[in-house]
Amino acid sequence: MWPAPAGQLPDPVPDRYLGVWSRTLLTTPEISDTSTYVRWMQLSEWHADLRVSRESPARFQGFSGLTAVSQRLEGEVCTWQRWVDIEPARETPDEGFMVFESSNRLVETGIHGVYHEVWERLPDSLGQRRVLAEPVNADGTGGARLFVSGIYLMRVKPSMPPRPGFEISFGIWDGRLWKVEQSTITSFNGQVFKLKLNRTSQQTVKVSFHHANSSEWYVLDWE
Repeated sequence: MWPAPAGQLPDPVPDRYLGVWSRTLLTTPEISDTSTYVRWMQLSEWHADLRVSRESPARFQGFSGLTAVSQRLEGEVCTWQRWVDIEPARETPDEGFMVFESSNRLVETGIHGVYHEVWERLPDSLGQRRVLAEPVNADGTGGARLFVSGIYLMRVKPSMPPRPGFEISFGIWDGRLWKVEQSTITSFNGQVFKLKLNRTSQQTVKVSFHHANSSEWYVLDWE
């Protein structure tokens, strides 16, 4: 589900990567795609990613984990360590060369595949940053994570096997109500849920979600 990290977390990514990025273009030798709904939320160490086909909302991809940024002779490299993934494990690392054309426009070029992606940062996606982890129950259920960046919130809740219960949901959150734009649970699309966070200690937050009883979650990041 969510494996324990081997050693320390990576260094925080440079601030220029923070926020929520929308992919506006993907090109490969075979396709040019401007329609797929893609949201990549990048926090200091953590990321969450959701990709949904516009033509077929039941076709989706998504993953979450840690992000590392490094320098090579060829340029700056971003590596996404996929801790949980709807798809089977990749044979090659998920990493690309990154070039900022402006502060809010980022171009990614494939290292282990031939592709080119253009990313644009969403307005209001900077500011508060939160990463919260739900404790896993004795029966192995639970273990969701919440990611907040600016006005946006993502919930990632893996399942075993990954499909069809693997949830990644993305939407706008005002501190009280969360309106889901897209989710791998298609019945959530367009729904509005009550969601409140109440910091109870340096290590814990009480999460109240919709009509469920509130529960204590662990703080992984809170800025």
